Amino acid sequence: MDSKILLENGTNEVEILEFTLSGHSYGINVAKITEIINYQPITPIPNAHPSIEGIFMPRDKMITAIDLKNCLQLGMSEPSGLFIVTNFNKLDIAFHVDSVVGIHRLSWGDIITPDASVVSDSSALGIIKINSKLIVILDFEKVVADINPETGLRTQQLAALGERARNDVPILIAEDSALLNKLIVETLNKAGYHNLIRTTNGQEAYNVINEAIKEGELKQHVQCVITDIEMPIMDGHRLTKLIKENDETKDIPVIIFSSLVNEEMRVKGKQLGADAQISKPEILDLIEVLDNLVLK
Repeated sequence: MDSKILLENGTNEVEILEFTLSGHSYGINVAKITEIINYQPITPIPNAHPSIEGIFMPRDKMITAIDLKNCLQLGMSEPSGLFIVTNFNKLDIAFHVDSVVGIHRLSWGDIITPDASVVSDSSALGIIKINSKLIVILDFEKVVADINPETGLRTQQLAALGERARNDVPILIAEDSALLNKLIVETLNKAGYHNLIRTTNGQEAYNVINEAIKEGELKQHVQCVITDIEMPIMDGHRLTKLIKENDETKDIPVIIFSSLVNEEMRVKGKQLGADAQISKPEILDLIEVLDNLVLK
């Protein structure tokens, strides 16, 4: 199946691949997928996490296979079905699924944010309704981080920065993951940045910018934007496009901080005017780039 369906830049559109596990429908952003292949035998890893089936080499690259059913507490997968091979956070991982249904093109505005009673400890990034069917879009970064926390933000790198002076440059953050939002704020605080506004998607962030413009206090509230790409309602590419096309905001530095920063996404981000693009989980790179953009 061709996973490289091209989308226009900054239109707030996304391609979601629908797949099944135990009769339930789930989704993954096509931008994460490198290929979809039939199940093939894998080599188990001694003492590995229960959700890790093992490793295999479909070509010249070793890939870790994860039993997605096990991750979601739906039982264990049989030696059949498909592997959805992905690349994000600089990791090559194959997720074992039962079947693939197809690809849906939609707007991030069509994606429903999970209820607050669910989202705090959930692997659900969002939910979409196709006809009468609900499809849960999984937070694959969280799935992997739950298996191996070392794949998350490498906050231990901050020790290399040493003592940092307090800095009150106002920074706007757009990140839908509650955990990552919190970690980014804590990391920036440790790096000396304390004047932070947290939002959970591009629309919330753009509302903050527009309100500051309305009050004539844009510089006092927003002098830099750090944004994820994947977010319900409005994604980071759309947010970047809106900022850079507006004469009142085009000079605000925009840093894209996302697990989806690969070669193709870098081209898109550059075309939209992003000032920097950093792949999660390189949090130290984020601090260094931020310093260069706002401490000139």
